[in-house]
Amino acid sequence: MAPRKTREPKKEEKKGGIQGYIAGAGLVQEQRITNTLEQNYMPYAMSVIMSRALPEIDGFKPSHRKLLYTMYKMNLLSGARTKSANVVGATMRLNPHGDAAIYETMVRMSRGYEALLHPYVDSKGNFGKAYSRDMAYAASRYTEVKLDPLCSELFRDIDKDTVDFVPNYDNSTTEPVLLPTTFPSILVNANVGIAVSMASSICSFNLAEVCETAAALIKNPEHDIMETLKAPDFSGGGLILYNQAELEKIYKTGRGGVRVRCRYQYDKSNNCIEITEIPPTTTVEAIMDKVIDLIKQGKIREISDMRDETDRGGLKLTLDLKRGVDPDKLMQKLYKMTPLEDSYSCNFNILIAGAPRVLGVREILEEWTAFRTECVRRRVFYELSKKKEKLHLLEGLAKILLDIDKAIKIVRETEEETEVVPNLMIGFGIDEIQAEYVAEIRLRHLNREYILKRTQEIEQLNKDISEMEGILGDPKKVRAIIVSELKEVAKKHGKPRRSLIVYAEEVEETPYEEEIPDYPVNLFLTDEGYFKKITPQSLRMSSEQKLKEGDRVAVQTESTNNVELLFFSDRGQVYKTFAYEFDDTKASVLGDYIPAKLGFDEGEKVAGMVVAADFSGYVLFFFENGKAAKVPLASYQTKTKRKKLANAYSMASPLVALYHAQESAEFMLISSNTRRLLFNSAMIAPKATRDSQGVAVMTQKKNCRLEKVTPYTEGGLANPHRYRTKTLPAAGALPREEDFGEQMSLV
Repeated sequence: MAPRKTREPKKEEKKGGIQGYIAGAGLVQEQRITNTLEQNYMPYAMSVIMSRALPEIDGFKPSHRKLLYTMYKMNLLSGARTKSANVVGATMRLNPHGDAAIYETMVRMSRGYEALLHPYVDSKGNFGKAYSRDMAYAASRYTEVKLDPLCSELFRDIDKDTVDFVPNYDNSTTEPVLLPTTFPSILVNANVGIAVSMASSICSFNLAEVCETAAALIKNPEHDIMETLKAPDFSGGGLILYNQAELEKIYKTGRGGVRVRCRYQYDKSNNCIEITEIPPTTTVEAIMDKVIDLIKQGKIREISDMRDETDRGGLKLTLDLKRGVDPDKLMQKLYKMTPLEDSYSCNFNILIAGAPRVLGVREILEEWTAFRTECVRRRVFYELSKKKEKLHLLEGLAKILLDIDKAIKIVRETEEETEVVPNLMIGFGIDEIQAEYVAEIRLRHLNREYILKRTQEIEQLNKDISEMEGILGDPKKVRAIIVSELKEVAKKHGKPRRSLIVYAEEVEETPYEEEIPDYPVNLFLTDEGYFKKITPQSLRMSSEQKLKEGDRVAVQTESTNNVELLFFSDRGQVYKTFAYEFDDTKASVLGDYIPAKLGFDEGEKVAGMVVAADFSGYVLFFFENGKAAKVPLASYQTKTKRKKLANAYSMASPLVALYHAQESAEFMLISSNTRRLLFNSAMIAPKATRDSQGVAVMTQKKNCRLEKVTPYTEGGLANPHRYRTKTLPAAGALPREEDFGEQMSLV
């Protein structure tokens, strides 16, 4: 019997609503990390590098180029200003980003923002300031813009096929791949960008100097660019500290740094310093924040007041001085401690033929010359084609000059319009293009005078064509055109340098020593390596020391704030620092952990501390094998401020204790078998070498070792003569209870 078929209930189809299916939704698929990077990360990285962050040889990033070209097409090169909002909206046809990003790009290129040495946007309204962090620019609906006259050099002959055009993002229009700049704009205005795994930072140079250098290199490839391109030139001015070696490095490799100082003047009547120009890497607010911080730390005491007096006249930062302050010495101090002197880091990373390359100035100018040569050749070829076309038409017109009546008769007797051109071709022996041109001549122009005037241009056209063909066939003539254009740009748009060059012999490097307050302090070091610097006033208020469980104070001494401290480690090294490097603290805190504070090696611990006020006296090292070494403290003094010295003491035997002694002093040595020995440091001679193994002081029996060393004070023992010796080494004596009494706890 066949099995009974069961009917499954039909699933009811939901009516209404949108039903869809997403392939792979909710699925987790394993993928190699390399494949993920190739498919996701690399396209993004390439997009940032190629289309966003790095400038190309024309000196612009895509966002700059799209904005300027939009303004050019809006006739803002010669027309009146328009609202910035109009430009932002129009730019979105080429740049599919938000209005905020486009407007910010416009702000940075504007004259009002003062970020560029030669601004491209002639602005009206509040565009903020490059040297101010907090001065915000107005909204795009309130400001007006047009193109600066310099932009005529960016778009010269752009309609003559000088550069390639590509469709925009939605294929609704086209935009230029590059701008046919007639001067090396890549070096004229600063350009900074951060891409993925790379960055670009191009400083600005004076326009006239760049044009002169480019022209000189075209004429002579071996030209020394240092002769014509003196140094960078920044929009904010400042003083460039001339360093020939560093500039040569930048010019050759495209990497390096340029030191820039602020410019100031001293107002004697008001006893104040007026800063009017600052380095391009900082802002007024950053400078003020740093100065305020230094005043709070007590490192600057010469300034009574500081205010930002920037107005329409430009930047102005005023520092009111206290009575008797030398303004020049104060500025030398501020140069060292604030951004009033800073270094502009150069990284000339440019896209060349779609590939990022770090180039020197010479290479950049060579690449620009090659690019500009191609632009000029394409322009000449375009004009040559147009003239050949015109010549061809005029040659056809000249043929009908012989018999105008015949031409009229042919047109009049032709029955169909479509036959007019073929009949003219047959009648005069001209081609279709010429016949079409003749047929389109107005009736009023069918006179001998008009035709004669037009045909007279043939001779001039032949000369022009011959000249253009000569230019295309001779690279020297092309280079001559580029040089003449460079001279024209320099003459028309060149300006004096903004940044003054200061040579080494002109720089007043007044050395100064930072005033370190010197006052009495109490220094504490624990066995675990915690250090405290406490003032006597604070110690009087609270003397109870906070310590970790099981820890104790190993060293306690009175000193001053500017003494040098030597921290010996258990690995035979000494770390040097100063007391003022530590903050004043209280007894109620743990203090600074020395291994972390001074950068000890992993697992390295503090073995002891010595206060080196004048590096007098000796350091006594006691080792487990019963030996002691006496090393002059002056052996640890260095001319340079070295922070770490190796081989500070011998590592032949573990260190038990170390002490600093000015003169001879007595110490009690305690062995693991409870024997005790009173030892006077005068009994051993000092060793010049820091890692000396020392001399035997206390002999040790088998399986015994020196366990403890403590300074001895008179009266600590009832019978000290029992533990003293006239010769070394000595075994010491076993202690008796009557020898110690109440002093037993001391040992």
